[in-house]
Amino acid sequence: MSQENVEIVKASIDAINRGDWDAAFQDAAPGFEQDFSRALGPWRGVFGLDQVKRIWEEFAASWESFRAEPHEFIEVGDHVVVPGTGHMVGRDGIDVEVRVTFVWTIRNGAIERSTMYQERQDALEALELSEQDAHADS
Repeated sequence: MSQENVEIVKASIDAINRGDWDAAFQDAAPGFEQDFSRALGPWRGVFGLDQVKRIWEEFAASWESFRAEPHEFIEVGDHVVVPGTGHMVGRDGIDVEVRVTFVWTIRNGAIERSTMYQERQDALEALELSEQDAHADS
């Protein structure tokens, strides 16, 4: 089932990169939550599906361009850990890169939660994994 979970996450990230918010969340469970409680920006907290669609739309619209680049997909039971880089270009042409790690929780083919961590190690520790464990599973 975990490879199916990775494919669900990849499809969602691809849709986010296209700005297709309906497709990005087509596999979201009705009680989906986006956990931005560790965020440093204006959207900090835990948000439901309707709220998070609006947040992603506003975030993407605030940049000339935006693209999420996943570095790897680490399968851990019902979770997929995705360290990556966000590439943004500001209205004045300024390039911005930010590295974050998302932990996606998927059960029965539905995305139940996506949690953002500022540091990869924090995401792994939340799942009680070490770097060595992560490399063994990926």
